[in-house]
Amino acid sequence: MPLRYESSQKLQSMLLLLLCSATAYASPVNVDFDSDDWLLERGELTTHLGRRCMSGTGYVDDIDFENGMIEVDMAVNGTRSYPGIVFRRQPNGDGERFYVRPHRAGLYPDALQYAPVFKGVTGWQLYHGQGVTAKTEFPADKWVNVRMEIRASQARVFINGSDEPALEIADLKHDACKGRIGLTGPTDGTAYFSNFRYEITEKFEFDKAPKTQTPEGTLTTWEVSKPFDANEISTRKYPRFYRIFHADWRSVVAERSGLVNLSRLFAQPTRRSRSVYARTNVHAEQDKRVRLSIGYSDDVTVFLNGKPLYSGASGYQSRDPSFVGAIGYFDNVYLPLRKGINEVFLVVSDSFGGWGFMAKTDETLEAPRVDSHLLTKAWETPRIFRVPESVIYDEQRNLLYVCSFDKVDTSRLETGFISRLGIDGEIKDLHWIQGLDGPCGMALDGDKLYVVESMRGNLVEIDVDSGSIVARYSVSGHQFLNDVAVDNGRVLISDTSRVPNADDIYAFTSGRYDVFKTGLDLHRTNGLFIHDGFVIAGSAGDQLLTQVSLEHGCTTPIASVGGGTLDGIRVDEDGNYLVSHWEGKMFRISQAGDIAQILDTSSDGLNCADFEFIQKKKLLVVPTFLGNRVTAYHLRDVG
Repeated sequence: MPLRYESSQKLQSMLLLLLCSATAYASPVNVDFDSDDWLLERGELTTHLGRRCMSGTGYVDDIDFENGMIEVDMAVNGTRSYPGIVFRRQPNGDGERFYVRPHRAGLYPDALQYAPVFKGVTGWQLYHGQGVTAKTEFPADKWVNVRMEIRASQARVFINGSDEPALEIADLKHDACKGRIGLTGPTDGTAYFSNFRYEITEKFEFDKAPKTQTPEGTLTTWEVSKPFDANEISTRKYPRFYRIFHADWRSVVAERSGLVNLSRLFAQPTRRSRSVYARTNVHAEQDKRVRLSIGYSDDVTVFLNGKPLYSGASGYQSRDPSFVGAIGYFDNVYLPLRKGINEVFLVVSDSFGGWGFMAKTDETLEAPRVDSHLLTKAWETPRIFRVPESVIYDEQRNLLYVCSFDKVDTSRLETGFISRLGIDGEIKDLHWIQGLDGPCGMALDGDKLYVVESMRGNLVEIDVDSGSIVARYSVSGHQFLNDVAVDNGRVLISDTSRVPNADDIYAFTSGRYDVFKTGLDLHRTNGLFIHDGFVIAGSAGDQLLTQVSLEHGCTTPIASVGGGTLDGIRVDEDGNYLVSHWEGKMFRISQAGDIAQILDTSSDGLNCADFEFIQKKKLLVVPTFLGNRVTAYHLRDVG
């Protein structure tokens, strides 16, 4: 019985407390700055214009506010200052903020500003215009009443008792939730607060806000890298492929306006500039030029297919003393798109005020086609290779040869090797040929297996029957020998050089080298494949798949594959080119240049290096480079 009586008393006390709370929320609650209900953070109490008041930042203790009213009197001296109201603030620093720019009052349409806060950073540069900023008069050296009404995703602000809102906020950027309320401002004598009160209520009604329409041509889907210290990032050169591969990419979708708000993703150290990469791919049916309109905070460099096209600065006061750096589609650059896939790649840097970007073209562009249903996994080896770079099929012996590059995490010499596998993935001989230094591309010519030692600049001849190295032929003047292909006894070798006008392809015949191709029309060549009177070449310089006449050396582009490095090239039974992108993608490209992605292993951290395709088996065999394994796929018929 005593236990029941005690429980009953507790229940009555709880009901009474709830009743009292509900009664307290039924009318506005005044919070004295001198009371224990007010927590000062970087704030101080003082007297100004005859009132006891506060300057700086403070919060009401132990209140969860979602919908209702917040009201305060403000006094400013008219100089630069940003006093305002904070509501729905979360422990991680997220929340909503409204503030006044007294120095712009009566002059500019942004004297009143709504700015969402992400991870402690106020995103005022990312949001402006109707529904976010407004013009107002805000007299100096007088107490001015500021009142906010808030419900769900909308809010409105009234100045000095006016019946008409000075600012109507149509879309609060955070989802409605309960959080702290408070005031924030400077302590330098430019702004003060008095007569603070709030009301928690659902009584305020709002008209339905108009839905923001996404502008035509907006690029809405992006991949964004992890942040880097801006001092570590070059804005002059497209990043090296290892940096791109290890950039921890994540997919993001722009807001309806087209804005990609990076502050949602990453905290921003105060006044310390950081950078991210952002990229998206678009498809073009033919070569053409389109205009890209872009907004950003604070600095950007725009690359197209690996080449820098535009660099701009849009930070606070970077263009004139009144320039606040608010982003919009204000800057423009023309993009020379090529037939196929084109990569738009940005480097976006910022230090404060909100971090983001937006981009749209003057015509709607389609995303690249994806035919991921064409491949099914057949088998996969264990992780027993040392950076497998290339695979080649020996039809006579029904074997696969796999070379291990082994030059990423070691500077040791001659640790590379070639393995023999069955076409079912069974390891026949893991260390069949040893003592190679950074082996890359391979090619068969009868009983001879040719492999290049990349950085040493050697073409290595191997006798397949004996499994022994016959000779090494040194190539002078090389930068990075990469792939090899055989044309009627002539061995072609690509040199992936970063030097303009470098020798791109060498030809080796009877122990003698000649330059087969040089010049900017084929630059930084990687993959090579002989087909129907042409050498099909994949470039790491312009990301083009190109055919080069074996007779005349003239070049004809087939299709663009976007940014990055093209690696392996083969042809299927229908004459379509199969092309691997080192970062982890595989494409099927018709001879007319129609392109579709058929594989993407990048999300699994696997590369697609110099692969093999066995036509009779319709078997695609992919060395995964940093994945240290080989994976095979069956290719289905398109029909």
